[in-house]
Amino acid sequence: MGDIKLTIDNIEVTVPEGSTLLDAAHAAGIDIPTLCFLRDVNEIGACRMCLCEVEGARGLVTACAFPVSDGMVAHTNTERLRESRRKTLQLIVSDHNMDCLACVRNNNCELQKLCKRYGVTDTDYYAGKKNSFSVDASSKSIVRDNNKCILCRRCVGACENLQGIGVIGANNRGFDTYIGSTFDLPLAETSCVNCGQCVAACPVGALYEKDSTAEVKAALEDPDKFVVVQAAPSVRVGLGECFGLPIGTVVEGQMSAALHRLGFDRVFDTNFSADLTILEEAHELIDRVQNGGALPLITSCSPGWIKYCEHYYPDLLPNVSSCKSPQQMFGAVVKTYYAETMGIPVDKIVSVSVMPCTAKKFECDRPDQDAAGVQDVDYSLTTRELGSLINEAGIDFVNLPEMPYDSPLGDYTGAGVIFGATGGVMEAALRTAVETITGEELECVEFTDVRGVEGVKEASYNVGGLEVNVAVASGLANAKKVLDAIRSGEKNYTFVEIMACPGGCVNGGGQPIVDSSVRNFVDVRALRAKGLYELDKNKPLRKSHENPEIIELYKSYFGEPGSEKAHHILHTKYVERKVNKDF
Repeated sequence: MGDIKLTIDNIEVTVPEGSTLLDAAHAAGIDIPTLCFLRDVNEIGACRMCLCEVEGARGLVTACAFPVSDGMVAHTNTERLRESRRKTLQLIVSDHNMDCLACVRNNNCELQKLCKRYGVTDTDYYAGKKNSFSVDASSKSIVRDNNKCILCRRCVGACENLQGIGVIGANNRGFDTYIGSTFDLPLAETSCVNCGQCVAACPVGALYEKDSTAEVKAALEDPDKFVVVQAAPSVRVGLGECFGLPIGTVVEGQMSAALHRLGFDRVFDTNFSADLTILEEAHELIDRVQNGGALPLITSCSPGWIKYCEHYYPDLLPNVSSCKSPQQMFGAVVKTYYAETMGIPVDKIVSVSVMPCTAKKFECDRPDQDAAGVQDVDYSLTTRELGSLINEAGIDFVNLPEMPYDSPLGDYTGAGVIFGATGGVMEAALRTAVETITGEELECVEFTDVRGVEGVKEASYNVGGLEVNVAVASGLANAKKVLDAIRSGEKNYTFVEIMACPGGCVNGGGQPIVDSSVRNFVDVRALRAKGLYELDKNKPLRKSHENPEIIELYKSYFGEPGSEKAHHILHTKYVERKVNKDF
């Protein structure tokens, strides 16, 4: 493909053939406003905010979809365009709940930002007819408020195109159009997997996570409760964005310090239970390979993926690892081993997690997640919710002196931290499985074939004479491709990692929301994953089975991976669920 030369607002720019006017403007340092456009998610040119003038064209064109051509002359900032954008914004806000101060997206709202940019403070149309909707809070994870919906359809694109699920779409037509489910079913009664990619795509406050901060604050204020918190790998490369730090900044020490200041009795690291998960999962893989169990073994760390499998691929549930996720394993260990060791009554412990994931809220209430007879994890907060708690407490996060995590249950290896990136669970498991099978120490622990943000990655390794074929999929639309290949017999994998969110947990639905003006041109997933790989690279121990706290846990409590006690506390079961996307 060749290059295209054109002129935008009197600036000459050269871009690759196939670029859109929006791409070319970005290359020239010009910000054309958008609302509905989200690259690789929603490219329908519906909102009309990106309209531009192209000399020789009939009428205005949508920059997000209009291809450039050699010699094109375009204008993006004429009075005609500014007035068009103001009018569009006035029409949008005329049917929009404007309680901005109470909105979860206040100061991080794309509509609010554009209204300020174009001087829209009120509208001539606000006194006219308005839609009114009931808020759908039926889901364990996600709240839908159509009173704030601007019909951009980015949530629809995320659910359909990224995840291949499509439980929401546009109902009715014209002024009566709204985003909803088939037959107006509450979200909890659909095949929604709670991944939160719709929340991450929404430019306004029409979708948000179900807030658990009030319950956590109440527990922290209760002198009769011992409140323990764990923080997931990806949170440490996302939380800084809540406080203006660059995408992917590692804030591990500041996060620990902030959690201590918020009043948690113990601050632990989910990376510890990521290491624990690897020992159980690697043992399970080896056992299945050697003793004829269901293959491929498919990882079980992502609750969105698990629910997806229960809905759409129940015939493959025997292939899914019985290991609980690291979040649930940690909660189970806290309320069994830790409670017994420290002499703390289980009913006094409140177990809190901080996750990059909205589906973790759903996972807390799953059946068979109660190793001590009570919920393994009581409350799961998103990265955004933790940012809100820190901000509310008046903590100067950016300048906070670093603090270590509490111990035991706070130490981790490099293998544990890379769980947050797609391919990380696979790589961590291979580090342990290969050494266990061969009895030899790996000279290089980096399995780079399974790294990267590609939707599907494949690799083959010769391990002690055994051919091990692996696959990694992130984003459920990509997972479908892998699962269909397994079903049909087209692919013969040994081990498969699936993460519900594209790019893995670093791009989870509970991470700080990135404005589309950035997300459209920057690979946020890669920047966050880079921080995790740097942490791994700099850790003195990089294999889960070398974690001294894990070694002690097995020595004093579980005995060995896959033991009866370990299976009772650290493993779970799955259920077949109905599918109700289409009727």
